Amino acid sequence: MEALIPVINKLQDVFNTVGADTIQLPQIVVVGTQSSGKSSVLESLVGRDILPRGTGVVTRRPLVLQLVHIDQEDRRKPTEENESKKNGRLYKGIDGEEWGKFLHTKNKIYTDFEEIRHEIEAETERISGSNKGISDEPIHLKIFSPQVVNLTLVDLPGITKVPVGDQPKDIEIQIRELILKYISNPNSIILAVTAANTDMATSEALKVAREVDPDGRRTLAVITKLDLMDAGTDAMDVLMGRVIPVKLGIIGVVNRSQLDINQKKLVADSIRDEHAFLQKKYPSLANRNGTKYLARTLNRLLMHHIRDCLPELKTRINVLAAQYQSLLNSYGEPVEDKSATLLQIITKFAAEYCNTIEGTAKYIETAELCGGARICYIFHETFGRTLESVHPLGGLTTIDVLTAIRNATGPRPALFVPEVSFELLVKRQIKRLEEPSLRCVELVHEEMQRIIQHCSNYSTQELLRFPKLHDAIVEVVTSLLRKRLPVTNEMVHNLVAIELAYINTKHPDFADASGLMNNNIEEQRRNRLRDLPSAVPRDKGAASVSQSSSVSDQTDSGTGNWRSMVRKGEEVPAGDRAMPQPLITASPQKGHAVNLLDVPVPVSRKLSAREQRDCEVIERLIKSYFLIVRKNIQDSVPKAVMHFLVNHVKDCLQSELVGQLYKTTLLSDLLTESEDMAQRRNEAADMLKALQKASQVIAEIRETHLW
Repeated sequence: MEALIPVINKLQDVFNTVGADTIQLPQIVVVGTQSSGKSSVLESLVGRDILPRGTGVVTRRPLVLQLVHIDQEDRRKPTEENESKKNGRLYKGIDGEEWGKFLHTKNKIYTDFEEIRHEIEAETERISGSNKGISDEPIHLKIFSPQVVNLTLVDLPGITKVPVGDQPKDIEIQIRELILKYISNPNSIILAVTAANTDMATSEALKVAREVDPDGRRTLAVITKLDLMDAGTDAMDVLMGRVIPVKLGIIGVVNRSQLDINQKKLVADSIRDEHAFLQKKYPSLANRNGTKYLARTLNRLLMHHIRDCLPELKTRINVLAAQYQSLLNSYGEPVEDKSATLLQIITKFAAEYCNTIEGTAKYIETAELCGGARICYIFHETFGRTLESVHPLGGLTTIDVLTAIRNATGPRPALFVPEVSFELLVKRQIKRLEEPSLRCVELVHEEMQRIIQHCSNYSTQELLRFPKLHDAIVEVVTSLLRKRLPVTNEMVHNLVAIELAYINTKHPDFADASGLMNNNIEEQRRNRLRDLPSAVPRDKGAASVSQSSSVSDQTDSGTGNWRSMVRKGEEVPAGDRAMPQPLITASPQKGHAVNLLDVPVPVSRKLSAREQRDCEVIERLIKSYFLIVRKNIQDSVPKAVMHFLVNHVKDCLQSELVGQLYKTTLLSDLLTESEDMAQRRNEAADMLKALQKASQVIAEIRETHLW
């Protein structure tokens, strides 16, 4: 199990090479307030002075510290480790037993630990600046030594409350968010550092640890500065867990004082003094406290934690590898045969466009109707409901019908309802079907325009590589749709014009309505004969009817009673119909000119029985014939749109694209990749390679029975 930590370090190296933070590896995160002794604890684990010192916020970037144990007799130079092993050669020995190297300095070896400290300070200021601000971009440092145990630790800025000097006003929030980012990783172990000369009940480190680890399953407490407690007090209760219990344990350590640091006291000497102090002050707990015990405990906890995390880690790596493989495939390979590539993309786009209309596309939209389904909805729901909402007699009043009847008779009063009035009025109503029909064409045209974007986004990922080709394809398809729009509109206009050109009163579905009109004419004739006196001979009846009609006409034509009836909306008295008033033929008096063009204006009034009957007949005829025409239009318009627009575009799309774009002079320009496509392809390839390496590393663990 000891070999598990180097495996995790190897995985960390793999992901560091591609700058990936999508995999959360097991590691120990050190948390504590400023001046709580965090840096001293880390340096004790390393056995060297490597961390910057000073006042205020000294650690301003996360420091990912990997401790690698090496054998005393087999020191190897840590440059290009994997390649060297692959080539079968050992690392060359170097001066000194311990060394370090940074990720950002590549293969540079640091044998002087003072130089390591200066590099940490320089790299911190390079990213975070010199104004005491912080950054979440980590510094990666590896320490190779025979004196260390295998560990991976993360040193974070100390928790602070009040900004000091030129620190940002929100420094507390910045540090808190940075700490939560790292300790929220479920694969991390939290090392909560608290000074012994403070009240543990007010420990900020334990408080923030409990926010993400309420059960304490991955929190270990470290009590520092045991030698600085007030005289007469000790940390026995704290170390025994009687004050605040911690599941993974509480370990006490003794740090070097500032005087020891200034006097360059060695860490090894400090550890010996620590052991002596624990034997004297806490003899019963000495073997379960101290820096060496802390290192062994952390090593053991990390190994068990790694073992528990590996199954989930393996699954996560495999899922990511599949995702990046798919992403890399979508980016495609660098173009070699431009002609074949262009033809392939054009053919695929045309096929996907047609498949989207037919409903057989690979990528089916689930959020809304798209393609052929929306066209079907437009035909049968939108267009159908709109036509059904057009009332056969909409915009037509009874006075309009009556006026049309009278205008159709000319100067002679009609004995029967004139058919011309019906034709005039029904054409007016049929004309109202043209606007929704043209709107149906417009809606289908808009949907076919939307299909272009759908195919670009979901179906043809190659178009993302070539933005100029994408724009050219969009332009060609849009132009084709634009050319077909007036042709389709003209056909739909003609469909309505055809219905207006000939009113077929012999239509099979109109036979009953025609019979209604004939019955009405016959009924009028019978009513007139029934009104004749019984003593009048039948042959004289016609003359009487004619005379009666003449009298009636004179009455209706008079300027007195007829105009009065129309303007006042009253029926003419029976006595007035029997005794017509004589026409005034004298010249108009002075000041009373007569306007011969002054015709009666129809207004709302009570209709006579005959007028009511005539209007009802015309209205029923209009309604019957209008429903026949509406049914025809509802059926023929979708067919026309499909033939002249949808099917024509489907049949001609590929040939149009090939004819417009498949030209030698356009190849290089159309197949120019977007600026960042090559970079994204390389990044995806590097990440996929790293994930594959990580998968191999985990496979080696299974083969060696470490897992």
